[in-house]
Amino acid sequence: MRIVSLWTLVTLSSLCSAADILMITMGGTKSHKIPFWELAKGLIPRGHNITFLSGFPADFSFNGLQEVTPSGLVEFIRNYTNWDLLGARMRGDLPLSLWDVFRYSWQACDATLEDKETMDLLGRKFDLLILDGAYPECALSLAYRLGAPYMYINTVGFYTGTMAMAGNPGPYSVTPVFYRPLTDDMDFFQRVMNSIFHLTIQPVYVASMTLLQAIVRRHLGADIPHVWDLARNVSFILQNGHATVTYPRPLLPNIAEIACIHCKPAGPLPKDLEDFIAGAGESGFIYVSMGSSVKAANMPDHLRKLLIQTFSRLPYRVLWKYEANSSMLTDLPPNVRLGRWLPQQDILGHRKLRAFVTHGGLLSMFETVYHGVPVVTMPVFCDHDANAAKAETDGYALQLDLETLTTEKLVRGIHRVIHDPKFRNEAKRRQTLLKDTRTTPLETAVYWTEYVLRHNGAYHLQTPARNLSFFAYYGLDVICFFLATAYLLRLMVRRVLKPQIIQLTKEKIH
Repeated sequence: MRIVSLWTLVTLSSLCSAADILMITMGGTKSHKIPFWELAKGLIPRGHNITFLSGFPADFSFNGLQEVTPSGLVEFIRNYTNWDLLGARMRGDLPLSLWDVFRYSWQACDATLEDKETMDLLGRKFDLLILDGAYPECALSLAYRLGAPYMYINTVGFYTGTMAMAGNPGPYSVTPVFYRPLTDDMDFFQRVMNSIFHLTIQPVYVASMTLLQAIVRRHLGADIPHVWDLARNVSFILQNGHATVTYPRPLLPNIAEIACIHCKPAGPLPKDLEDFIAGAGESGFIYVSMGSSVKAANMPDHLRKLLIQTFSRLPYRVLWKYEANSSMLTDLPPNVRLGRWLPQQDILGHRKLRAFVTHGGLLSMFETVYHGVPVVTMPVFCDHDANAAKAETDGYALQLDLETLTTEKLVRGIHRVIHDPKFRNEAKRRQTLLKDTRTTPLETAVYWTEYVLRHNGAYHLQTPARNLSFFAYYGLDVICFFLATAYLLRLMVRRVLKPQIIQLTKEKIH
């Protein structure tokens, strides 16, 4: 089957001439770049030319990829993300204020469009744009001005807003909001709260898009259509999800799931790491990482001490992703090794790994399932709570709250996921389900990207539902019509027929 699939892709790609593709992510964390990188690596060998705009300067380069990093966007994100996420979570505060949520999209857009590197792109011709579905609105205006079809990589797997704009069903009864610890199996009160969360974010979104629209027209011209209208015309959506790691959902023909597009088999570790792990014998080791968006080096001192106390009580060696210099930690126990950067997937696939302690970022959770590792999650912000809730429901993760975290709770939690076989068994079961597919996520993404190119936007896959309002889509206007009709009929009966019936009754009596 794999050989047949690859042969089919090669045959189809021969029908699709080399294309110039512009990728854009306006996401505020570096993890948003990863799915784009992987798709670029799949498209470039097929002859396509990729230009990639983001707010994060390139860490490496490979032939066929040109990265554009507008200095204004880079600076804006650097200042915006100078946050104390861990401290805020432990204090019980909101990790981001409502003002920060409100301002990000239009301020980031202004910083991007006022940059010369961005505007220079308008002088080039592109056959297709691939945008980040998490923050596509500003980039949609560039797609319109360039006159090219566009598709999304929806980098936040639990976010369904862009799918809903495209007409895909997303009822609040089974679609948990992406920033709360809810699942698709909600009781009545949870469904009430979920609906409130979905609805209350809309006024913030509308106000933010109003300001963004003004900025877009100031930079690109007054004829730019409203971003809501542009969003409805998306050709295809590559959703960073899968029924086994996110939720089973009804999907339109122009949506395909590509969860774990970045996942890969584990390779050998560098010798120094392998030697450190070997020193643990068969006891093994645990891996601790808070991802790219949460800087461990910025954590409050009391949390750092709590973690160090925890690690000193474990009979395992600990690999800890920590961005600061290890010489600054004078109380580091001998069983702990720090690394500013660590090869996460090679570590997760190591046979001696016993557990993964993490913040619950989406890509980390996907990698956890791909490598079949039990996990302890400590959610921090954004979609971490939703990711952790799903993993705990599936049985391969244990969630701990930073607000109430103690050394004793963390030690007990780590021991539990290691010694209770259900966690590893469920991780292995989910691993089997995730990998049981006809094609790899990358093959799926490449196929549909070239499909959109071959068919000049593939607009035949779009549903007319995308143009319906909320009331029309869910038939609320029809229900109102029936209720109004029933009321009018009742009124007519009372005012017209009832007097006649009374008169007839009187005549019969006389």
